[in-house]
Amino acid sequence: MKEKGITLRDIEGIGPATEAKLKEAGYLTVESLAFASAKEIEEATGLSYEKALEITENARKLLGIGFMTAEEFYKKRQDVGYISTGSKALDSLLGGGIETQAITELIGEFGTGKTQLCHQLAVNVQLPKDKGGLGANAIYIDTEGTFRPERIIQIAKHLNLDPNETLKRIYYTRAYNSDHQILIVEELLEKMPKFNARLLIVDSIVSHFRSEYPGRENLVVRQQRLNKHIHDMHRISNLYNAAVVVTNQIVASPDVFFGNPNKPVGGNIVAHGCTYRLMLRKGRENQRIIKIFDSPIHPESETVFTIYEGGIRDVEG
Repeated sequence: MKEKGITLRDIEGIGPATEAKLKEAGYLTVESLAFASAKEIEEATGLSYEKALEITENARKLLGIGFMTAEEFYKKRQDVGYISTGSKALDSLLGGGIETQAITELIGEFGTGKTQLCHQLAVNVQLPKDKGGLGANAIYIDTEGTFRPERIIQIAKHLNLDPNETLKRIYYTRAYNSDHQILIVEELLEKMPKFNARLLIVDSIVSHFRSEYPGRENLVVRQQRLNKHIHDMHRISNLYNAAVVVTNQIVASPDVFFGNPNKPVGGNIVAHGCTYRLMLRKGRENQRIIKIFDSPIHPESETVFTIYEGGIRDVEG
């Protein structure tokens, strides 16, 4: 890819008037146009579809986005960062921790530790790289009212971090319905750099969609909106080399007579949209069992961690 520092005016076919329309619609960088669809730009700016298509194609040409060898792609993958979960066993299972440029889905019943793990990651991302972090901030979108700053303080103290400074580096917002949730993520496509954030947490991703679009008659609309929502998060992860972590619920399937009747909410849209899918379940006392069951690189495997006052840690021998 080309070096950074290029502007919208460097894209062939963009003059002052078109640049103004694009910026007003929130397209501030060449990368944002390269990853956008022509239809999306058309709807946001009023430009013709043909013009929008020309802009996206020229933006990708300017960035050098196209075919590359697997060797070149491997070198590009060296920019991927990892956030420690707090458990060495879980980090090892994940190949280093929670990965940037990807969406990691945490699935489980109530009380299995999904939100606990999200709180831990919101603190750990602030650590320097040699301590398992990215030296960056976190954005936390709470859809169910489960975020607790008191928990952040407990985890920060255990890591010998200043609790107040730790809280200042987590940008929290409550999403009150699916429209609001979608809008927040859309705004982050433009505003992510202002927060100096490398971690986006959505806890949980499907709850609003599930309650607002009940029944099979609403399924198509729900899945279409959810699909675009997930694609927007993918764009954030790629544009800003950020990790995206979403939590999800499970639901029992009454038509399953053999095997596990529980399955994640969201169907194929969420299944195909998330890069890594992890299933959590309760173990003995404060132990949690976590299993990778869908990944482009990891084998299906599981490990155990413990939740205690200081956060997430390995099970003591």
